Amino acid sequence: MTKAMKFWISTLMPGAFVLTLSIASEISSQTSNLVGQQTASVATDLKNAAGLIQSGKSNEAEALLRRVISMTPTNADAHNLLGIVLDQRGQTALAEREYRTAIRLNPRGVSARANLGVLLARTNHSVEAIQAFEAVLQIAPDHPQATLNLGLQYAAGGADARAVPLLQKAMLLGLDSYDVRYRLGVSLFNLKRLDESATSFQSALAMAASAPDPYYYLGLIAWDKGQQSQAANWWEHAVALRPEFPAAHFMLGEALRKNHQVTGSIEFYKRALEQDPTNFAYYARLGGVYISLGQPAPALEVFRRGVQRFPKIPEAHYFLGIAARAAANYELAETELRESLSLEADNVNALAQLGFILLERDRVAEAELTLRRAISINGKHFYANYDLGRLLVKSRRYAEALPILEHAVTLKPNNPGVHYQIFMALSRLKRKDEADRELAVFKQLDEARKARPRTEGDTDDDEAQNPSSTSQP
Repeated sequence: MTKAMKFWISTLMPGAFVLTLSIASEISSQTSNLVGQQTASVATDLKNAAGLIQSGKSNEAEALLRRVISMTPTNADAHNLLGIVLDQRGQTALAEREYRTAIRLNPRGVSARANLGVLLARTNHSVEAIQAFEAVLQIAPDHPQATLNLGLQYAAGGADARAVPLLQKAMLLGLDSYDVRYRLGVSLFNLKRLDESATSFQSALAMAASAPDPYYYLGLIAWDKGQQSQAANWWEHAVALRPEFPAAHFMLGEALRKNHQVTGSIEFYKRALEQDPTNFAYYARLGGVYISLGQPAPALEVFRRGVQRFPKIPEAHYFLGIAARAAANYELAETELRESLSLEADNVNALAQLGFILLERDRVAEAELTLRRAISINGKHFYANYDLGRLLVKSRRYAEALPILEHAVTLKPNNPGVHYQIFMALSRLKRKDEADRELAVFKQLDEARKARPRTEGDTDDDEAQNPSSTSQP
């Protein structure tokens, strides 16, 4: 009997962002387990075939293995090795057939099951791959490659709680590498086990100091802990190592925006979008920043590109509608908001925006129906209530407007505009004392608003999406 021979064939499995992790595919001649009736010649042929596969001489290996199979068609090891040859050539259907034949002939053999699992993982049959790796571990609980591969499959499917102990065990079984430490760090991060995740990423960097991805995740961990300056430092490391790193550029933009350096953030948002125009979030943030800075023209350009790229995403049309509103292009705003609603009929924000636009275009009846529909979906939507109240005041339906505006006050008590509208309604209803009190509140809030120190882009997302609703009573 000869000793079992093992070697690994690497295939690629996508990891987080740019990094890829390799799944090791074990093959073994398993000649130490040959059944008694196999001749020494067959055992030698199997050993030689494995050597030929290792040397990249697949044609010679195939010829030798087919000869063995013709003589001993029930030899599981020969079918397993032939499966490997076919697998290497990309003949996955034929390779799978050979692996399954080997498993049928030797149900307790682990090599064919492990190889089948790798093939299934590589061809995106994750559920079956997991079953194959689990079957290996039932037979050989400490099988290193199956342990690692099962952990990677769980991680790829988002089952990080299952992935973590398997990845940790794989490291203890000798498969400790940068890739495993990195993937473990990602799973721990997804589980919000931030300190353990940071330790794992730091240990990965000890093996590969020039790898940018751990720096990116260390930045996310620092960000989640409120350590914004440290987070930015990690992301700067990441982009220094990989200039084409859109996610890191985007987060540097977030850090600057968070620190009220909104103009400075534009450069990084633009880089993120240039490097990855397939991520809608990058259009949304860059265009949103332009709107917050009172620059609707570049916002329109960004959101037009977003609509061209993502014509079936309702938010793409919604944001273009917002930019058009900010530019006072109400015709375009209406068109895009209606398109957004055709894709997502119950989007209360789009309904409220459309109601505002229709009111500005003096289509009062349509505006009222639209705003009431928005309120029926979400009665606590401030702008739908506020604009409906404005509409009713404008239509001289003061008694009807008052309870709607009073409800709006409960939603945003410090909004000057809604107090002014209540003042208008009370005045027309001849309720002078109450009207005077509301006017005083309006003046106080409006003066406070004007006196408040303003930093660059100092509007929340809600205010940015409703330019002029709060500034014009």
